[in-house]
Amino acid sequence: MSLFTVAEAREVLIGLLPTIERFITVRADTAEIQASVRGHTLGGAMELHELEQRLDSLMRTIQETGVQVKGWAPLLLDFPATLDGEDVLLCWLEGDLGLAWYHRAEVGFAGRRPLRFDA
Repeated sequence: MSLFTVAEAREVLIGLLPTIERFITVRADTAEIQASVRGHTLGGAMELHELEQRLDSLMRTIQETGVQVKGWAPLLLDFPATLDGEDVLLCWLEGDLGLAWYHRAEVGFAGRRPLRFDA
């Protein structure tokens, strides 16, 4: 597993933003189709399958960068890193304006702390 610097993780996140935006849109479309086909025997199954395939493809694109996907809704991404000699996960949650949080792996999301500005 490779580790990101804060600068590298922020650069990767910026590069992933178009993929993330597509993922969020396709995820919403998938949820709507799932709701409409639930209980119906006709229609929607093929479209739902295609949307699920697109979600899988977008997820693979994200993961191929070395980013860990910890949640789908909301989208939660972790970037393995080292801060002050300690292994941490730089943490981005859907809706965050940028990469501004981290937590120790063993503590998880509940231990999120803000990154220092000089990090």
